[in-house]
Amino acid sequence: MASANVLTITQGNFKSEVLDSKVPVLIDFWATWCGPCRAVGPIVESLGVEYAGRAKVGKIDVDTEQALAQQFGIASIPTLIVFKDGKPVESVLGARPKPQLVALLDKHLG
Repeated sequence: MASANVLTITQGNFKSEVLDSKVPVLIDFWATWCGPCRAVGPIVESLGVEYAGRAKVGKIDVDTEQALAQQFGIASIPTLIVFKDGKPVESVLGARPKPQLVALLDKHLG
């Protein structure tokens, strides 16, 4: 489901892509069966394009990556978490409009 600008994050690449990232990382915890997740998907894709080089955007499928979902206490999806310097710094629950997600990411840039 990820594109060239949106990383598919797994247990295997979580450390290198998220924890060791030099730029903020927006992670979308989602699942294929989740309607609101599908609604926010295109917004996440567009953020991946717009923030290329300044931030990373990734998706974690909670069905295939249950350990990661559990590690971050994901109880409902979609949940979007911004990681900075390897730590989760802010999260939002539920599908949000693009301006809200832009503001969320912008706050943690620079």
